[in-house]
Amino acid sequence: MKDLKELREEIDKIDRQMVSLYQERMEIATGVAEYKIETGKKVFDKEREESKLATLTALGDSDFNKNGIRELFEQIMSMSRKRQYQLLTAHGIYEKPDFTEVEKLDYREARIVFQGTEGAYSQLALKEYFGENTDSYHVETWRDAMEAIRNGEADYAVLPIENSSAGIVSENYDLMVEYDNCIVGEQIIKIDHALLGLPEAELSDITDVYSHPQALMQCGSYLESHREWEKHSLKNTAMAAQKIKADGKKNKAAIASSLTADIYGLKILEESIQENKTNATRFIIVSGKRIFTRNAVKISVCFEIPHESGSLYHMLSHFIYNGINMNRIESRPVQGKNWEYRFFIDFDGNLNDAAVQNALQGLKEETISLKILGNY
Repeated sequence: MKDLKELREEIDKIDRQMVSLYQERMEIATGVAEYKIETGKKVFDKEREESKLATLTALGDSDFNKNGIRELFEQIMSMSRKRQYQLLTAHGIYEKPDFTEVEKLDYREARIVFQGTEGAYSQLALKEYFGENTDSYHVETWRDAMEAIRNGEADYAVLPIENSSAGIVSENYDLMVEYDNCIVGEQIIKIDHALLGLPEAELSDITDVYSHPQALMQCGSYLESHREWEKHSLKNTAMAAQKIKADGKKNKAAIASSLTADIYGLKILEESIQENKTNATRFIIVSGKRIFTRNAVKISVCFEIPHESGSLYHMLSHFIYNGINMNRIESRPVQGKNWEYRFFIDFDGNLNDAAVQNALQGLKEETISLKILGNY
């Protein structure tokens, strides 16, 4: 029996041969890329790769080795494609996204829409991003806000996209796919929920609590200590405060920002009742114009991929290969396709970056569909 040192030396020798062969193969891939540059042929030829993988896999002498051979050559082919995308981009063969670069956003005379009513967290985000003196108005639903942008009734919309405690606002992810509006900015707002009631109300009077579903979720522990209270969901926290004022019943309370207490003349029964005291919500600024600023540093995309083993892994490898930092990945079911998902990814970069262009080129060719949601 050979000792471990001798076995490792043999492996090292084989590894050096494999490295040499890999580099030789990549040199040939460069020639393939040059041919495709000349002829306009697409980089990704799925049928050719599947045929090649089947041939190579059949050479394995056991099921374990067959699986290993397939995985190995899937990676080698993937690296070859990425090198070809890189060369295509270097030669200027890159279909630029239909985005226009601007020096900065101009919202001096813009009309801005938010969902909810006076005192909503969306309005707070709006004021934080655009300033106090803005031409703004509110609508009933997030879809209404997106429609206002599409119809030219507003220049920008402010929409919540995720909360640090309750997670994503799934409806707004879906709306970003449905509409051609694009993300041009973001604003993070600290969320501090209070229990609000009529001026004459006391905590012992409360039997019913109203708020947005996520606010109710964020205050779960507090509400668990008052199990006798009936919980009611509304479209917005500020709408809940408005309802308490309009109903005029001291047994009803709202979970909303303490600022809405002043707006609607309510009393703060309890302060900071959310579980996470550092709770925050990220809002996106949406425009009907497909623009990005010169100093934009984050890109949001979504894509669908083949419902096959390893598909997501191969898509994410485009970010790894190009040295791009990915900040977030979320998934949403694709309507009409059971157990298939659309993936949403945020990553660092600007549409002018060569690495970003390489990654997007690969995603565009290898996904079923790719949509750039914004660069901001």
